[in-house]
Amino acid sequence: MKSLSSNRFAQILLGLSRPVKRLIALAIDVILIGFTVWLSFYLRLGEWVSPLAIEWQPLSAFWASLLIAVPIFIITGLYRNIFRFSGLPVLMALLRAIGIYGFFYAILITVVGLVGVPRTIGLIQPVLLFLTVAASRVFVAFWLGGGYRAKLKRTNLPRVLIYGAGTTGRQLASALRQGHQMNVLGFLDDDSRLVGNALNGHPIFSASALEELIQRLNITDVLLALPSVNRKRRNDIISYVRSCKVHVRTLPSMTDLAKGNISVSDIRELDIEDLLGRDPVEPNAALLQKNITNKVVLVTGAGGSIGSELCRQILMEGPAKLVLFEQGEFNLYRLHQELLALNEKLNLNIPLIPVLGSVRDEGRLREVFSKENPQTIYHAAAYKHVPLVEENPVEGILNNVFGTLAVARVAAESGVESFTLISTDKAVRPTNVMGASKRLAEMVLQALAGEIVAKTNSSKTIFSMVRFGNVLDSSGSVVPRFKQQIAQGGPVTLTHPEVTRYFMTIPEAAQLVIQASAMATGGDVFLLDMGEPVKIMELARRIIELSGLTVSDGENPNGDIEIEIIGLRPGEKLYEELLISDNPLATDNERIMKAHEDYLPWPVFCEKLSSLEKYCSLNDRQKIEAVLKELVSGYIPDAKGVL
Repeated sequence: MKSLSSNRFAQILLGLSRPVKRLIALAIDVILIGFTVWLSFYLRLGEWVSPLAIEWQPLSAFWASLLIAVPIFIITGLYRNIFRFSGLPVLMALLRAIGIYGFFYAILITVVGLVGVPRTIGLIQPVLLFLTVAASRVFVAFWLGGGYRAKLKRTNLPRVLIYGAGTTGRQLASALRQGHQMNVLGFLDDDSRLVGNALNGHPIFSASALEELIQRLNITDVLLALPSVNRKRRNDIISYVRSCKVHVRTLPSMTDLAKGNISVSDIRELDIEDLLGRDPVEPNAALLQKNITNKVVLVTGAGGSIGSELCRQILMEGPAKLVLFEQGEFNLYRLHQELLALNEKLNLNIPLIPVLGSVRDEGRLREVFSKENPQTIYHAAAYKHVPLVEENPVEGILNNVFGTLAVARVAAESGVESFTLISTDKAVRPTNVMGASKRLAEMVLQALAGEIVAKTNSSKTIFSMVRFGNVLDSSGSVVPRFKQQIAQGGPVTLTHPEVTRYFMTIPEAAQLVIQASAMATGGDVFLLDMGEPVKIMELARRIIELSGLTVSDGENPNGDIEIEIIGLRPGEKLYEELLISDNPLATDNERIMKAHEDYLPWPVFCEKLSSLEKYCSLNDRQKIEAVLKELVSGYIPDAKGVL
C-alpha cells in the first residue's frame, strides 16, 4: 500500500511543470542549508542548539549561507539539471558549485568571523551541505527516475480496450497487467447491464461508444476476448471494430484456451481465417477413427498443405503406423521433424516412416507397399497450380492422372482397404489442364472401382474421392501471394474484379476428408460444403486492412496499397463449381454431400488413357488436348471467364 502511495506521489511530481519542479528543488536546498548549519553547530559544540530559541546563534550563519549558496547554485546552472537522471556529471557540477560556495563561506565565517559563530563552522557546514544535497540528488534519481521510466514506458505502450468483460477478458487484463506490455484502459461489452461498472479497476464501456473512446482515450488496439461467440457474431464485431480504424487482435478459440490460463503470448493478429472461417461442426469420432485407428496409413504428397494437415490429424487418431510419401526432400524433412516433435510431446509413440518417391514410379510404390503394408491411403500428391500446369501440361497429366493410376493399381494389388483421392472444384467443367487432369484422376478411380466390382462382385479396396475448393493459406492459394505483395509495399495483383472462389480452412477440409472417406462404399464422389463463395477483390481488401493498411483507389487515392487488375490467366475461370450434374445427395454430415458422376467403363477408358500416355510421351499438345476434350465433360480450354 505504501509503495502504491509512493508511486502515485512520484507520478504527481513528474506531472508538474519544469519551473515548479525547480522551485521545489530550491526549497529543498534551503531546508538543507538550515539543517546543515544546525548540524554543524552540534558537531562543533557537542550539544543541540534549539532552533526555537529567541536568540538563536546559528541564525546569522544560516542567512550568510543562504545568501551565498542560492545565487551560486543558480549561476552555475545547478537547477537546469534533470535530477531524475543524476549521475557523475551532475555530482561533479554540484561539487564545483559547493566548492565555490565553500570558498566564500569559509572566508566570511572562518577568516572574517561572525559574532557567536565558531570559526570552524565555515569549514564543517560546506562539507555537510555537499553530502546532504548530493544525497538528495541521488535519492531523487533513484525514486523519480524509475517512476519516470515506468511512466514513459506506459506512455509508449499500446493503449488497449478489451472487447468482452467476461472471465476471458478479466484473465487477459490480469495477464497484461503482470506483463507490462500493454496499457489496458477499460473493457467494451454489448451487455447494457455491465456498462458503467468496473472490472478489476477498469471501467466497462458500451461497445457502441468505441469510435468516441478511440478519440478521447487515444486507443490504439482492441483485443477480442470472445472465444465462445459464434462465427457470425464474431465477424460482425470484427467488421464493426475495423470500421473504427483501430488495430484489432484476438485470442484463440475456447477450445484452444481450455488447457490453461490465458497469457499475453496467446494474443495474436487477426488472420483471414478469422473472417472467412465458419463455426466448426463437431466431428463424428467414429468416422475419424474408422480408417485410421490401429491401422497403417499412407499419405502421398504428405509435405503439401493438405497432405501435412491430414498427417497431423491422422496422428491424433492413433494409427498403427504413418507413412509419409513425398517427392520433395525439404517438405518431407520439415513435416517429419514436426510430427516427431508432436509425437514426443503427446507421448504417442507412433512409428513415422518418411519415404522419398514419386507416385509415377510403380516400382518404388510396390517396394514401399510390400514393406509397410498400408491399409488406408490418402492420395494428396498432385500438381495443382493452374498457370504452371497450363505451361507444362505433359508433366501435369503424367503426375495427376498416371500418378493416381499407378498408386491405385498398386493399392488394389496390395489389398489396401481404403483409397481416397483429394480432388478439386476445378475438375468440374474445367477450362484448364490442371482441372481436366484432376477430373481424369477421379474417372480413373471410378472406372477402376467399377471394373473390380464387375469382375469379382466385391472390392477389397474401396476407392473414393473428395472434391472441394480453395483452402486458405495453402501453397497454391492467393492468400500467401497477397501477403507477400503487401509486405513488399504492393501492388496486390488481381486477375479480374469479378473472380469468385470458395474457401475453407485447411484443418476443416482435412477433417471432412477423413470423415468422407469413412463413409465410402466404392467409387464415391464426395463434395464438401464450402459455404458462401468469396469475391477475390473483397478478399484482397480484407487482407490489406488486416495488415493495418488502407486500399489506394478512387475513393482513397492516398491509401497504402493499390489493387492492380492484370487480366485472367490462361485457363482461369471467373467462378468455380463443385457439381457436374445437379443431383447431390445428403450424408450424415451436413457439410459432406455425395454426387453421382458419369464415367467410362474401364476397358474403354483404359484404351483412351493409353492414347493419352502415348501423346504425352511424344509431347503432342494438340492431340493431348483432343483426348482431354473427348474424355472430360465440359472441358473448354482457354475459355477465360466461362462458367
